[in-house]
Amino acid sequence: MHILLTRPLEDCSELIIRFKKLGHIVSHMPLLKIEKKNYDDSFLNNSRGIIFTSANAIKFLDIKNIDKNIKCFCVGLQTEKKAKSIGFQNIICAEGNVRNLKELIMQNFETHEGNLVYVSGEIISMDLDLQLINEGYSIKRVVNYQTKHNNNFQEKFVNELKKNIPDIVFIYSQNSALSFLKFIKFNHSETQWMDTNLMCIGEKTSSILNEIKWKKIFLFNPGEEEFLLYKI
Repeated sequence: MHILLTRPLEDCSELIIRFKKLGHIVSHMPLLKIEKKNYDDSFLNNSRGIIFTSANAIKFLDIKNIDKNIKCFCVGLQTEKKAKSIGFQNIICAEGNVRNLKELIMQNFETHEGNLVYVSGEIISMDLDLQLINEGYSIKRVVNYQTKHNNNFQEKFVNELKKNIPDIVFIYSQNSALSFLKFIKFNHSETQWMDTNLMCIGEKTSSILNEIKWKKIFLFNPGEEEFLLYKI
């Protein structure tokens, strides 16, 4: 099968290698550019727990003054792997779902234990911090990166993609979905994806691309990509 991956290379390089070993053709088209933002880190030093819903939040985090033994809540396996790589010891991991992450936080961190800090990008799929505040938690959201649409695709790559439309496309965020829709419309390829299976994280992400006619639409969590191949 021909598979199109749309995350930045560092976030999907292992998946590219795995898919190729399975005999699949893999195209890579990063839909978003990730850029660091300056942020106030004063709240980080007094927190008893830290929350990540993206590996990018860890990538752009200044860790020198953070206690690596505090409770570290991660949304999925990739984020957990990144947290481990920079020294966090007490990691509690969900299964790629922010709602599950919220439940894990409530099960493993009492409101009286102290402050939580939620490190994220500008755009998030769910207001996790506000929901936890409503549950009685003291939490501060720190935004340390932003995403921008990537409009710089080589003409040769675009032409080759049009000639060989992928069997599967993986989309990981609402922002990525908006970028992909923009790409499809700019290249006037709306009618070319009827035999493509669209894999999206969450209904909100898939709904953005509903105006394109797909073969099938599947919802998934990060880490389930290889499993999904056997559902096609």
